[in-house]
This record gives sequence, C-alpha cells and structure tokens, in this order.
Amino acid sequence: MIPVTRIGIVAKIRLHSVASHLVEIAGWLEARGVEPVFEVDTAALAALGTRHRRATREDLASLVDLLLVLGGDGTMLGMADRMAESGQDIPILGVNFGHLGFLTDLSWSELFSALEAVLAGNVRIETRLSLKAAVCRAGAVVTRRMALNDVVITRGALSRVIELSVTVGGEFVARFNGDGLIIASPTGSTAYNLSAGGPILHPAVDALVLTPIAPHTLTNRPVVIPAWAEVQVQPFVADPSEEAVVTLDGQSGVRLEPGDTVSVTRNPSPVRLVHATSHSYFEVLRKKLKWAER
Repeated sequence: MIPVTRIGIVAKIRLHSVASHLVEIAGWLEARGVEPVFEVDTAALAALGTRHRRATREDLASLVDLLLVLGGDGTMLGMADRMAESGQDIPILGVNFGHLGFLTDLSWSELFSALEAVLAGNVRIETRLSLKAAVCRAGAVVTRRMALNDVVITRGALSRVIELSVTVGGEFVARFNGDGLIIASPTGSTAYNLSAGGPILHPAVDALVLTPIAPHTLTNRPVVIPAWAEVQVQPFVADPSEEAVVTLDGQSGVRLEPGDTVSVTRNPSPVRLVHATSHSYFEVLRKKLKWAER
C-alpha cells in the first residue's frame, strides 16, 4: 500500500450523529501529518468552515490516497461504484453507522486503531470484483454504469410477470419467467441474491451468480458462472403498459424499452476494501448474518 498523505472523508447524507466525530477525525489526522479532504456535503454536516479542503464525491478519487466512509452499506456502495467508475485504485475503509454493516464492518470504537494500522501499512486489503453493465438500444450503448454488488433486471410495479432471455459467454442459457433476475458478484452474493435464495460466494471466488427472482418454473435455480463470461439479458414485454427496469446496487435504475439488451461483464477496475486484520470473512458472516447458528 502506498504512503497515505491525504484521506478523503464521506459520511452518509443527513447523518447528523456523525458531525462531532468528523471534527475529531480531522484533528486526529492533522496531528499525524495527514490531510483530510472532505466531501462537500460531509463538510457542511460538520460545519467545518473553509479551512479544510473539500471535493465532490466524483472528484475525491483523484485527490486522495484512501477513502474513509462513515455510514451504512448503501453509502459504501455508492462510493465504491464511483471509485470503480473513476478507474482510480483507491482503497476504501468503511465505518458502520447503519444497521447491518456487512461492508462497513468497523465500529466507531475501532476506527482510530484501524487508521493507525493504515498509516503503518499493516492492514489487509481485499480486491473485490465489480461489474460493468451496459444497456444497448438499436445497436448503440445508451447507458453504461458500474456496480459492486449486483445488476438486477425486474418487472415494473404494475407488470405481472417478466420473460428474460439469457446468454452467458455467447451461449443461450434459458428464458426465465418470473419477477426478474439478479446478476451478483461475490460481494453481492450476501445481499439481494441471498434474500432470493442464491448461494453465498466467498470474495476470493472468481465467479458470478445468476439468481431468478420468484421464478414461475420451480426448476429455475441459481447458477454460478465464471466471472470472465459476458452475460446478456433481453427482456420480452408483451403488453406496452408493462415495463422492465435494470437496477445497479440499488442505487440507480434505468427503464428498459422493447428490444433493449443488458450486457454485464467484469469491470476491469476492481474495488479495494480495507479490513481490520482481526476481522475474518467467516466471522463477519456469523456476526452480521447469524450464519450457521442453530
């Protein structure tokens, strides 16, 4: 890990309980010769004035050596997607101020010891596979976005059922009928995929999982595929009043038009997450998901 001289700080929007912590973090970093760079809304949340450098969420990646995220997994996902979009190889350290905290696995009480380890170069950095999704319309790409967890194609609110034609690596797989389809990375395997009955994939596994949502054919089960394979999904909407939507990490969505195709591939830029050396993946599964408990 490169020497850390500037740390970007992002807090969940309107998370007022973190305001005093932000002031404490800034002082702690400056006392150790590290410059804090605050995301614009985060600086306003802490009423820091103009003394500290600030930047938009999109610009932080080009200004810092490490990104510190305070919030829940949703805040982490939003910033991870921006890091993947930027192509910058910036590690992210998450502190949980939300409910589950599967990605933001540090507690507030653990933060400063973790930052000490970061500055000493004594941390574990996990490289997480991320996804690149493109919506193709009439032979042209109209939307291209990144996702750390998943790409989900679902029926609209008023649609009764959606039919999806799926190919993997250019080979036809099946036509799925149901509420939709989840294409999840190993990181996203413990999110919507798990709720829909899909398997947990260890982050080190170089694979994706396709999980039908409420399939009308009970033999349509989740399937694990190699991460190098391109997944193409084409929805078939028989009634013009019905609709299909593609959602990325639950953060953004695009309404699909008849004839659109969604292409999902491995993103060339992975996401790098900083974890405390005392936290193992299976410990997090047991603690956060109550995994393997009787």
